[in-house]
Amino acid sequence: MKRTHNCGGLRASHIGQTVHLAGWVQTVRDHGGVLFVDLRDRSGIAQIVFRGGKATAQASGRSSVPEALRSGTAQAGQLGLEYVISIEGLVQARPQGTKNPDMATGDIEVEISRLEILNAAQPPPFPVASKGIEASEEIRLKYRYLDLRRQNMTRAMKARHDFLQAVRTFFDREGFWEIETPILAKSTPEGARDFLVPCRQAPGSFYALPQSPQIFKQMLMVSGMEKYYQIARCFRDEDLRADRQPEFTQIDVEMSFAGQQDVIGLMERMLAESLEKAFGVRPGIPFKRLSYEQIMERYQSDKPDLRWPGYERRRLDDIFRGTGFKVFAEALAGGKPIYSLTVPQALAAASRSRLDESVALVMSLGAKGLVWLKLSDGAMESPAAKFFSDAEKQALAASAAKGDVLFICAEEAPLAEKALTALQKRWIEITSQPPAADYVFCWVFGFPLLEYKPEEKRWDATHNPFTAPVQEDMALLDTDPAKIRSQQYDLIMNGVELGGGSIRNHQRSVQEKLFSLMGYSKEIYLDRFGWMLEALDYGAPPHGGIAFGVDRIIAMMLGADSIREVIAFPKTQKGTCLFSGAPTPVEAKQLKELGIKADQKGAQGAG
Repeated sequence: MKRTHNCGGLRASHIGQTVHLAGWVQTVRDHGGVLFVDLRDRSGIAQIVFRGGKATAQASGRSSVPEALRSGTAQAGQLGLEYVISIEGLVQARPQGTKNPDMATGDIEVEISRLEILNAAQPPPFPVASKGIEASEEIRLKYRYLDLRRQNMTRAMKARHDFLQAVRTFFDREGFWEIETPILAKSTPEGARDFLVPCRQAPGSFYALPQSPQIFKQMLMVSGMEKYYQIARCFRDEDLRADRQPEFTQIDVEMSFAGQQDVIGLMERMLAESLEKAFGVRPGIPFKRLSYEQIMERYQSDKPDLRWPGYERRRLDDIFRGTGFKVFAEALAGGKPIYSLTVPQALAAASRSRLDESVALVMSLGAKGLVWLKLSDGAMESPAAKFFSDAEKQALAASAAKGDVLFICAEEAPLAEKALTALQKRWIEITSQPPAADYVFCWVFGFPLLEYKPEEKRWDATHNPFTAPVQEDMALLDTDPAKIRSQQYDLIMNGVELGGGSIRNHQRSVQEKLFSLMGYSKEIYLDRFGWMLEALDYGAPPHGGIAFGVDRIIAMMLGADSIREVIAFPKTQKGTCLFSGAPTPVEAKQLKELGIKADQKGAQGAG
């Protein structure tokens, strides 16, 4: 099949050339004897023209083409939407006044001398040509192969390819090797649930699909590979949301003889270069660096959105201990924290109706109430101000600036976070405050290494059990685990975590000590991780790495509401694939071979 050009690649420089194009019919417009067709392939659209209505279709011989078209005498006007055609024609300049500046090919058109219909098409269940979304997500996922033809989806797939190609080019230049790690691995029930795969050769035993290549990439460092990366497929059996899928893709990296700043600096350069090549956005480096203590003090979140300077969140428990304000006193007595949100220089916009609207907003989200304060020259205006002591007023005034509005709520952390996030979004709209930048990146480091789980009476890893403690805090392993800082680092963009990593424990004694602190008996941790611990005895170098969520990065850069919009064949929130029907029951014979008896109602082979 002869094709000399892509539809979207034609320009004025091609005028006078005879070209062969192939693609899908996107639109057909009959202008009284002149037929205009937009022909689409993945590169874009070219306008093709049949003049005089006399062009005929050549028979393709394909059984799916209607008989009238296979006869070889069909008029071009019989073309339907999404028909697959091949054409030959002459590139011409569009007549004066008909050029389309919004199209890359808007200066030209192709006058057809030959048309071949390669395949007919049923009318699609939704308009493929539409720039908007005119179908439910359920219909779009059921006919995903049609949905992917839409311009926005094609653009997302191209951007994904460009980004990953740039990532690969960067790592190759930096001396990294792309090495595949196993998909069938050992189950280590940590964090999310594993997807299990039964092993026919060992009845009753199971592989697990990897939640990450973590252990294998560390073993590659022990192996002397030194610089590894992989565009890795990972699997987690967890409840799904807009930013989560049961299978996802991450950029996985590990380096030997590297410290925290080595990893961070390299990743900044990788992202700056790759984002520029794929999206035309080059963030300034180095990125902001904030400690965990700093962000919790100023933002009360380990994923701060720094696009709007001045919007800060603080915890005010210390200010209100012993307060005479009954609402806050009861909250503290009940173990609820008190949080504030500063809205900078919002005094002029803070009418009583807008403040009442803010109270209603947080109450609609489940909060019991909201206190607001307006700070002007030498005064604090609030219905609650009369209940505050002079010391409390002074402390509140010191936590903000004149002209600011302060919102305070006393709720459990998750609800307070939800309420204050909604408030911030609303007041950014009210004040029409532009962001300092479209994309603001921030490294967060110095996380607590461990967190105590009182219900289980044990410590657990804040991030993962292989993260190394900060060297200066090593002595606290035996005395005060709560104060140990980790060599963990997360990258945040616009309030969303793009990736995280750490320097690892490369000495067996430290790793075993942490397993013990986390409540694992020696028998348990040797059963789960004994092979890894043994490897550390054979000259494991200092090493560290990181992983970035590819789907999340692409979605954020394209402004998509869900990562499903940037994955070719995603699952629904119930974990199903609508167009293929997966997951499905399997035949009883297959289950028998695996030594499995299914007991789901209606499953094939159920016993």
